Amino acid sequence: MNSPVTPEADNAVNEIAGRYGLSRDAVLAMLLAVNAGGGTMAQFNIPELGDSGQWMRGGMTMVGDMFDNSLKSRVDSLCNELANVLATTSIFPPAPQQQPGAGFVTAGTWWPADLGVPSSTGGQNDVRYAVFPATRRLAIQVAGVTRIFDTADHQIGGVQQQQGSGYGSVSFSSQYGTFDVSSLVELGPQQVAETPVAAPAPVSDAPAQTPAPADASAPQTPAQDASAIVAAIESLADLHQRGILTDEEFASKKAELLGRL
Repeated sequence: MNSPVTPEADNAVNEIAGRYGLSRDAVLAMLLAVNAGGGTMAQFNIPELGDSGQWMRGGMTMVGDMFDNSLKSRVDSLCNELANVLATTSIFPPAPQQQPGAGFVTAGTWWPADLGVPSSTGGQNDVRYAVFPATRRLAIQVAGVTRIFDTADHQIGGVQQQQGSGYGSVSFSSQYGTFDVSSLVELGPQQVAETPVAAPAPVSDAPAQTPAPADASAPQTPAQDASAIVAAIESLADLHQRGILTDEEFASKKAELLGRL
C-alpha cells in the first residue's frame, strides 16, 4: 500500500495505532488533521473517534458525544502525541517534479494558503482532500500534485473515500447528492491566488423561475452567505492566533466581513 507519509512517520503511526487500539487509517487521518492545524489544533471526522470533533492543544477538546469525557481524554492524548511526532519526524516525502497541466505542488501545508483554513481534511493511500466552505474551494492531492476546484453552491457535508488511487477514489455529498471532482470547475494558479476571504454566492445556471411575492423590506442576503462570512471570521481568528495576521490586520478584516452581514 502506498503511503502519503515517510517510512519514519508511517512507523510512528503504526506504533501509536497499536497502543490506542485504533486502525492505522484513523491515526493517519488524525496526524494529517493535526498537521493541517499547525500542530496546535485539529478538525476531524473519524468514525473510530466519535465522528466529527475538534482539538486544541492545551485547550478544549470536542467530540460527537459531548458527555463522553473518556473519549475526550483519549483524543487529547492522541493529538498531543501526534503533535510531538510532527515536531520530531519528517512527515511528508519530497514532492515529485510538477508535470505541465497536472496541477501544482505546494509547500508547508499541502494546499495553497490562499484557500484559508479547511473545515475537514483526510486521505488514504496517495490521495488527500481538504474542504474550504468559506471560500467555496476543494483541494485534492494525488501523488503529491495538488489541484483546486470551485465547489460553487455545494454545501459539502460528507466524504467517502475508497481503496485505490486517483481522483475518482474520493467522492463528496452535499444538498444535491453525491458527486466527485469531475463535475466541478478546476481553477488555475492565478484564480487560486485571487480567492477572496469569503467567496461571493455563485451564479446559478438554472432557468429563472417566477419569484413568489415577498416583502420588499425583507433582507436579500441568503443564509448561506452569512454562514460563509462567519466561517471566514473563524478562519481569520485562527490565523491571528497563530501569528500570521497582526492585531490590526485581524481587526480590519473582521470589521470588513461583519459589515457584509
